[in-house]
Amino acid sequence: MSQQELLLDSAPSGAKESRGRSRLGLIVTGVMGGSLVALYAVAAPFVAPALRKICLPFVPATTAQVENVLNVLRARSGSLVDIGSGDGRIVIAAAKHGFKASGFELNPWLVWYSRYKAWREGVHCSTSFHISDLWKVSFGQYSNVVIFGVPQMMDQLELKLARELPRTAKVVACRFPFPTWVPEETAGEGIDTVWVYDAETFKSQLQQGMTRKTMPEQEDTPDTHT
Repeated sequence: MSQQELLLDSAPSGAKESRGRSRLGLIVTGVMGGSLVALYAVAAPFVAPALRKICLPFVPATTAQVENVLNVLRARSGSLVDIGSGDGRIVIAAAKHGFKASGFELNPWLVWYSRYKAWREGVHCSTSFHISDLWKVSFGQYSNVVIFGVPQMMDQLELKLARELPRTAKVVACRFPFPTWVPEETAGEGIDTVWVYDAETFKSQLQQGMTRKTMPEQEDTPDTHT
């Protein structure tokens, strides 16, 4: 028997138990730490900000929100775009209801996941997903627009959409309404509320506002007649 074994045999049983618990604690700590790192590596790309200009983290749409969007667009058809499409659930649901649907999302992990999900759901031929910043994209080709925005971006997005969309378009805002546009319809309650806007109306408002700004101020001229 070696000197080390003799020393271990001569050590009190309490010391041996203490060393055993210490090793077990290190193993448990290592496993938990590794699990947390792995979880962060998987989750971080999905919760990272989706839009660069405005910090917009990914928050999945609820089932009620998806149903409300489809309900207010039930009489519509043609092209649809989801701005900040996240995991693609709005785009995929719209495609199943006959829309030619596209999603724009800055987070590449979410875009790849959306493409895979569309393939799994059998609608990959009627959907498309793009890695892009919404402020660098023109939405003039779409007749139906869905946006899950935040208050900090809605006023800027008003101007962008009013300038780009055709007069026949409809815009559906989820979670937060546009600040100055007047909705023609609402559906749902609480966080599931959606607001529907008609492009003909808000484009006319924009045109009227621009006209008022460009009209020269008429100065009162003194009456020279006696």
